[in-house]
Amino acid sequence: MSKPFILADNQDITKAGILFLLERMPGTVQSVEADTKKELIRELTAFPKAVVILDYTLFDIAGADELIILSERFKDAEWILFSDELSEEFMRRIVFSSDKFSVVMKDCDKEEIEAALQYAVDSERFICHRITNLLLSKKVMAEKQDSILTSTEQEILKLIALGRTTKEIASERFSSTHTIITHRKNIFRKLAVNNVHEATKYALRAGIVDSAEYYI
Repeated sequence: MSKPFILADNQDITKAGILFLLERMPGTVQSVEADTKKELIRELTAFPKAVVILDYTLFDIAGADELIILSERFKDAEWILFSDELSEEFMRRIVFSSDKFSVVMKDCDKEEIEAALQYAVDSERFICHRITNLLLSKKVMAEKQDSILTSTEQEILKLIALGRTTKEIASERFSSTHTIITHRKNIFRKLAVNNVHEATKYALRAGIVDSAEYYI
């Protein structure tokens, strides 16, 4: 029997459209609806191997970390994130956290949405063209930007992003704190950032720090 689908979306027109596409899939497709996180957990408990079609932006889920924890709790479920808009930072966090997450936007054509549904049934990940192109273009841009930092500056930026203090970085690199402070000033100037938070966001986007390493 095909995997059941959980429609976790508060928009009736979206649910109607998904139900229409599910009816066109081969075999008998079972579907249930969930309008809140509590209902979603209840349905996942009943159907732990379900495909969840989730509009994250309409749901009471605190953030990417909570969604990842939820997917780890129900490790046999497949997830299709199906929204009008998702931030790049959120998508990177989710996409690189697990291959259980597929992403397709509500303005994608019918063929891509149907492909996402079938891929999920087959336990395969599907990322729509729009999101794939966005992530790849950002990666290329980040790689070009990397060249403005020397290899030493990139190494120090990584340590800064991982929460090391100036004293700890100096000790780890057998340098003086004055040298690290100078590197730090140069890094911030080159990246046109003003604080550690902005520098860390750059390091994550540029791949200087792996997201899995950063979020441990």
